[in-house]
Amino acid sequence: MARTSRPVSRRQAWWLLASVVAASAPLTQQIPLWLALAAASAFGWRALLTWQHWRLPPRWLRAILVIAGTVGVFMEYRTILGRTPGIALLVVFLALKLLELRAARDAVVTALLCYFMVLGQFLFTQTIPTAMLAALTVLITTAALLAASDDRPQPQQQLRRAALLLLQALPFMLLLFLLFPRVQGPLWGIPQDRFSAVSGLSDTMAPGSIAQLSQSDAIAFRVKFEGAVPPQSQLYWRGPVMPAFDGRSWRVVQTVGAYPAVPYSGSGTPIDYEVTLEPHGKFWLFALEMPATLPPESALTSDYQPVARQPVRNRMRYTQRAWPEAIAGRNEAPDLLRGALSLPKNGNPRIRTVSEGWRAQHGEDSAAILAAAENFFNQQLLIYTLNPPLLGADMVDEFLFDSKRGFCEHFAAAFVFALRAAGVPARVVAGYQGGEINPVDGFLEVRQYDAHAWAEVWIAGRGWLRIDPTAISAPSRINNNLAAAVPANEELPFLARADMAWLKELRYRLDAVTNGWNQWVLGYNPQRQRDLLASLGLKEPDWRSMTAVLSVLCGVVMLGLTAWILRNRLRVDPVLAAWRRFTDRLARRGIVWQAWEGPLAFAERAARQAPNHAGSITAIAALYARLRYAPDPQPGELIEFKAKIAAFQP
Repeated sequence: MARTSRPVSRRQAWWLLASVVAASAPLTQQIPLWLALAAASAFGWRALLTWQHWRLPPRWLRAILVIAGTVGVFMEYRTILGRTPGIALLVVFLALKLLELRAARDAVVTALLCYFMVLGQFLFTQTIPTAMLAALTVLITTAALLAASDDRPQPQQQLRRAALLLLQALPFMLLLFLLFPRVQGPLWGIPQDRFSAVSGLSDTMAPGSIAQLSQSDAIAFRVKFEGAVPPQSQLYWRGPVMPAFDGRSWRVVQTVGAYPAVPYSGSGTPIDYEVTLEPHGKFWLFALEMPATLPPESALTSDYQPVARQPVRNRMRYTQRAWPEAIAGRNEAPDLLRGALSLPKNGNPRIRTVSEGWRAQHGEDSAAILAAAENFFNQQLLIYTLNPPLLGADMVDEFLFDSKRGFCEHFAAAFVFALRAAGVPARVVAGYQGGEINPVDGFLEVRQYDAHAWAEVWIAGRGWLRIDPTAISAPSRINNNLAAAVPANEELPFLARADMAWLKELRYRLDAVTNGWNQWVLGYNPQRQRDLLASLGLKEPDWRSMTAVLSVLCGVVMLGLTAWILRNRLRVDPVLAAWRRFTDRLARRGIVWQAWEGPLAFAERAARQAPNHAGSITAIAALYARLRYAPDPQPGELIEFKAKIAAFQP
């Protein structure tokens, strides 16, 4: 009978139950509650069967449970195909597989399914905690696989054996990770069933929308500058441009690129940097104003908004260059300028009256009207706050003349409205302003509470100019940070607070570790692989050369491990090594020891064939048997054993 037909022992069943629970537990948040409870019930059932030595459920009952589980998954997702339904169905099958564990063959299949479940975890998240849980699950599953062939070792010994096997496989894993041909896209790039919402700027802006986003300290993107970091007041990260206004909210009208390259020129010293952008589900990218280059697979809209060809649903890294003194839109298209003057026919009569006064006073002089608007905002003594009051239909009038309290979107929207009412083209630009250097890794971290909105004004002969009305009333927001601008009694996101410095330092270190993981593990893309191979001398590697290098290196590692194992086997068992020297000397006299032969039986046979050395042979064999099999051999006996063998000359 084949070896895999042996029945599963009690200890093997416990090992398999532990590995199945370890593999399934991290996926419980991805499957419906009823399925998680059903799987837990199956695990408990299997534990009870093992504990009480009860018989396994009959085949017809298991068949009913399989059908019920499959139908339940189909009713939940309306399909059994795809990422989440597939994982849910695998949980069903794995849980029910425990209820038919009879032979060692079933144990091996269950362990292999657990390995596959570990891969399923990475289809949802690829964080460091996920990797640590996966490593623990792999360790337990490997121990269960070892127990399927030999369940005699104690649990700690079984785990030690599994850890040693995994350590021996670690060099191969690293070689495969570094040299196996990469594909473009994320590490686990399969289509998602449903794209869950992630925090970030929306394609519309209404009063309070960015203020709500400012309560989050989640990372929006990280930046690594090649040279010195620009001053805080220059860190305007351009995002969605919103020229359309319906009386209540501003919105994006262009998400398709119009320019494959920047249509303007720059002057001054360029700024080079690299952005690691977190997924936000929209098309736009973020670039320091004004972008001088565009990332691959991207373009520039006619309002100079960098956009990707696909929504950013995975972490993305791209290099950029900025021209801080670029002049854009000096010869702007007339239809775009008309769109930047559009306003509803009614609403906000008070600011319309003020704007008409500017127009009557300065005529067609847009620069003078802009100066008048800046002076007006400066005189209003507006207050920058995270908790702006609710506004009615005439929200611009209520903000400027009544409440005088608002966040950046109130300032930007009111400023653009006032200029349009005066006949000056203007639009709202949303993005992020500022950021904070992580002292651990040197990356600039831009968080959601750095979200900001400002105005862009078109002046004849000068093009589009960035005007930040928030800086007029609350310059500390632009020159310092959010905490320096809001009133002291308002609640800030944790990482925007100035107190609790030790917790902030801890968060810096955790963020640096996470960033390193994102950059060098999840971000190990084809370009980084090509750079690594180029540093190794492969300038233009193809799959043939990469396969050859991978094969040679794996062979070298295999030979090294083999030599290490053989060397350590003799080194860690000096008794066996000495015994083999003794049997080799007898073999040269024609007395050959057989591997299946016990030492005392061999000594009896050898003594008959070499009666002149019978005493020495019997004494050496007796010492070997004691050192090899006695529960408490004495340290001096090994020295005596080696001395007798050294003196033995047949």
